[in-house]
Amino acid sequence: MGSTLRRLSAIAATTVLACATLAVPQAGAVGVGSAACLDESAPLTVEDQRLERRAPQQILRRSGFDAVRPAFLRELCRADSLASAEHVVGKHARKLWKTAVNRAQSRARGGELSREDDRPLYWARLSLDTALRQWQPRFPLSAEERAGLIQRLETSSRGQDTITFPKGEGVKRILVTGFDPFTLDRDIRIGNPSGAAALALDGTSVQTASGPARIEAAIFPVRWRDFADGTVERTLLPHFAEGPAQVDMFATISQGRPEQFDIERFNGAWRGGYPDNENASETGLVPIPAGVPSVTPQPQWTATSLPYTDIVNADTGRFPVLDNTRVTEIPVGAADPVVRDDGPTPGSQARQGGGGNYLSNEIAYRATLLRDALGLDVPGGHIHTPVLRFGEGNTDAVTDPAYERNRSDITAQIRAIVTVGAGTL
Repeated sequence: MGSTLRRLSAIAATTVLACATLAVPQAGAVGVGSAACLDESAPLTVEDQRLERRAPQQILRRSGFDAVRPAFLRELCRADSLASAEHVVGKHARKLWKTAVNRAQSRARGGELSREDDRPLYWARLSLDTALRQWQPRFPLSAEERAGLIQRLETSSRGQDTITFPKGEGVKRILVTGFDPFTLDRDIRIGNPSGAAALALDGTSVQTASGPARIEAAIFPVRWRDFADGTVERTLLPHFAEGPAQVDMFATISQGRPEQFDIERFNGAWRGGYPDNENASETGLVPIPAGVPSVTPQPQWTATSLPYTDIVNADTGRFPVLDNTRVTEIPVGAADPVVRDDGPTPGSQARQGGGGNYLSNEIAYRATLLRDALGLDVPGGHIHTPVLRFGEGNTDAVTDPAYERNRSDITAQIRAIVTVGAGTL
């Protein structure tokens, strides 16, 4: 996810429970009974409304994920109580996540698109979201109950409630997070390399210089409102809290600048207002949800604890990896923001962290603030990936060899970066 107006301008300028052998099911039509349980005049979100465009439909069809909605509707339309609807939503949301993970890790096949592609998961989730919003059940359903079902879909289809680490001292526990595709009104075809990496890494193990490490992953939406509601803290807190399965390292990951990785040294407590995937805009101090551990008073800055020197100096892959210390601040006694290349000055007000002032900066700020509030002494911070680009001259096709190669190289380098970081534990 690009994280600042500066970075987004640069980008524009350069242009759930399933077994390990689960396959994506073959497409099938929704029966008359299923279609009859929908009110297609019910309002949809801005994200949902993009679903019917040509590229999303092509991505779903060519990946086999166009079968997800019909299978979901067949069961949803038969639900005769809130409890049965909750079962259906939870089952299909978990299956969707697990299918995407298995496919990314070569344990499932389906369709002709690359198995590493993160976009089928995103658009399939929206196909289920539209069904839930337009569903007309056979029993009374309040707006609050419908919202609860939608939240269950969001949480389980993103892997946020399936993070499971081994206990004890034998294996290091590494938590990574990615993001949905974004800036879809600029190019509806794009994916997000951080989301692709999350699918490729979830549940995998790597051998590091300090021994074996287990990686668990989740994906987050590109929506201001979800962050204000505490989706980051709800997901991370059980694994940051003290206990036998507490994380040993974490890395929030998003898409950043062209042709380079950045280890973001400083994170700022400021929302810059760039529109999210619902075309909503928020500007102001990052809001901390009630009831979660925090630091009082709320700090303007947090800092990475990732071993950035080791990571930057390691040979992790094709793209250079930079230690990014640039911030934008309003110094004490000043009225206007200034850019500093060597981090914030004492007492300054944040306007951009190294990762800007969009949701990638915000997830980094929230994760490291939670780390500090809990006194969690582990490496953790934010990694920005290179922009995932299509091949030269491709303005229409949903994929091409350069796009596939770029995504594969970025994912491999993320795995290498995480392995180097874990090796310092």
